[in-house]
Amino acid sequence: MSALALYEHFRTNSKTREFPAHGAKVHSVAWSCDGRRLASGSFDKTASVFLLEKDRLIKENNYRGHGDSVDQLCWHPTNPDLFVTASGDKTIRIWDVRSERCLTTVTTKGENINICWSPDGQTIAVGNKDDVVTFIDVKTHRPKAEETFKFEVNEISWNNDNNMFFLTNGNGCINILSYPELKPIQSINAHPSNCICIKFDPTGKYFATGSADALVSLWDIEELACVRCFSRLDWPVRTLSFSYDGEKLCEVQCESPTFTVAWHPKRYLLAFACDDKDGKYDSSREAGTVKLFGLPNDS
Repeated sequence: MSALALYEHFRTNSKTREFPAHGAKVHSVAWSCDGRRLASGSFDKTASVFLLEKDRLIKENNYRGHGDSVDQLCWHPTNPDLFVTASGDKTIRIWDVRSERCLTTVTTKGENINICWSPDGQTIAVGNKDDVVTFIDVKTHRPKAEETFKFEVNEISWNNDNNMFFLTNGNGCINILSYPELKPIQSINAHPSNCICIKFDPTGKYFATGSADALVSLWDIEELACVRCFSRLDWPVRTLSFSYDGEKLCEVQCESPTFTVAWHPKRYLLAFACDDKDGKYDSSREAGTVKLFGLPNDS
């Protein structure tokens, strides 16, 4: 779709709708690979799963079991029924939406804050507050590697080809390791301050990083060179997501900081969650809601 057609699309599809999801702030949202479900993780120690039906989210189930905040979650890259949650309770849990229960709980060494699933579906990487990243075999549910880093690890991700592992760090760098060897390949000075988040685009050509300096950098993955910088932001960039075609589409106004965003894998629908407006967990405010942008204006 051309840029002009996209602008025209969002002229008539710019509605945002809120959906109650949790009893406290939402930390993470993510779509299943087929786009039929949206999962959210919250400070209230639970995960929720919604079905996308036409232009609304219908809550399907609430997943309980964690003893602390669910800080991040992600879906299996090709199986739309499985997702994994990372929690401060020193565990990760794999859930199956068909059985509505936890398939397995894996105990880790620290309070977990970030998690990702490898593109081949065979490994889950989880990072904790002590800057330790553990690689867990999905078949055996056992750790197969562990790396301790001497810098603040923010977000972690494989590249789409599954042969490199990327970390963003508190020194403004992107650290790249070979995979599965986990040998350092390169450290890129990407930002003048804390490099917070990283995402790869669906085509595999680019990745983007967001920083405390309110900048987003777009990188060519082959050259490992910055091809563009987006600087029209006012606040630290905590979260990133690519649309399914990788186009920059429009801007969505939010009244409070946004901690998590996720583009639908097949449609121009954006799920996101904001901090509650007054900083307290007040259910009358935005705390615990998931928002969906890109709905028809007349819906």
